[in-house]
Amino acid sequence: MNTMQYIENKTFDEIEVGQSAELVRTLKREDIELFAVMSGDVNPAHVDEEFAKSDMFHKVIAHGMWGGALISAVLGTELPGPGTIYLNQSLSFRKPVGLGETVTVRVRVREKKPEGKRLILDCECVNQAGETVIKGEAEVIAPTEKVRRPRAALPEVHLHERGARYKALIEVTRDLAPVRTAVVHPCDALSLSGALEAASQGLIIPVLVGPRAKIEAAAVEAGRDLGEAEIVDAPHSHAAAQMAVALAREAKVEALMKGKLHTDELMGAIIDRASGLRTERRMSHVYGLDVPHYPKPLFITDAAINIYPDLDDKRDIVQNAIDLAHALGLPAPKVALLSAVETVSPKITSTVEAAALCKMADRGQITGGLIDGPLAFDNAISKNAAEMKGIVSPVAGDADILVAPDLESGNMMAKQLIYLAGADAAGVVLGARVPIMLTSRADDMLSRLASAALVQLFVRRRSGIVR
Repeated sequence: MNTMQYIENKTFDEIEVGQSAELVRTLKREDIELFAVMSGDVNPAHVDEEFAKSDMFHKVIAHGMWGGALISAVLGTELPGPGTIYLNQSLSFRKPVGLGETVTVRVRVREKKPEGKRLILDCECVNQAGETVIKGEAEVIAPTEKVRRPRAALPEVHLHERGARYKALIEVTRDLAPVRTAVVHPCDALSLSGALEAASQGLIIPVLVGPRAKIEAAAVEAGRDLGEAEIVDAPHSHAAAQMAVALAREAKVEALMKGKLHTDELMGAIIDRASGLRTERRMSHVYGLDVPHYPKPLFITDAAINIYPDLDDKRDIVQNAIDLAHALGLPAPKVALLSAVETVSPKITSTVEAAALCKMADRGQITGGLIDGPLAFDNAISKNAAEMKGIVSPVAGDADILVAPDLESGNMMAKQLIYLAGADAAGVVLGARVPIMLTSRADDMLSRLASAALVQLFVRRRSGIVR
């Protein structure tokens, strides 16, 4: 069966006075957002719901030219259709169009001018109540040759405001006391700026640990004023890591933030059995991702610390991620234990361990979350994929936390989402005496602030301390 759709015009000779065409469209928020993106018109009457409530119409309304664009669509696709050349358009805007309202757009031929093959058409847009919202006329040159072409398939458009979830996360911290944080070797402009900006937003109180001269030089490079920020002078990055860890052991700081040094150098000081920050809990890294097209924040663990975690390690990895989700206000986060398949197979160790972790959760060895696995990646994040495979689970297709089988798969999965899907990433290490903000050298300012916000929420909501 041929389902190909075609678009066909009406030539000047075929058109009669009184002939009309129309389309019907219901205004959706996506229409307003797309029009704002295309036109650059971000008038708050159209894109700011709070403002719109206080405006004269008391609601979000469409851009006036959204209706004008629909008139153009009828002229270009229906009457006369392909080959039409616009000459003039006059419009009178009578009423606003609000979200959810349905508009019928109609054009009607009023006059034919043989000279130049011109048409004068009456144009109007009428809402579902029969009220005219736009009225006007158009003058066009009608095509003289017949055109019939396959109708173009428009691309599917997904709108994503970069950083919106991170900004909301940072806003949630406004009533919380800042966290006294040792910033380890902040000797470049970006890491120092991240720490100082986090301080300016009330997320942390920075204690800058590193060579004083290099820190001051980085401040000059960044155009930042160190103000009253405390500096703990250390001769080099290795010493800075050890001194920052010592401050945490002595409870003089509540968190650590990575500056310009290698992760291995910082973590080496943290995991030292004699002088580090070990606890009975295995340390693990959690990525907090803002992924376009996923409807909520997504956490991935572990992609940076544990290379080949065993079952005991994975229990702690899962619990650390659940504890972080609790700090963000998720009372029962949905945890997907990932593997290549969704069935238990003795030949794939990660499936057996996933099944064991589920039973450990049943027995209270892991608490505070809904846990299921093994689940393949698609089943964990896509309801359609889960339904097609007949998976019945409260976690499948709606995961908050993805637990990778090992560091390699977790790191690749996170980096693919960041570099191919456009996800923003914040990172934190949990399971030590204090949380550690573990950002990458490639992370931008917003990611660094989001990491600080994650730690502030974790520390303050665990302790119950507000301003």
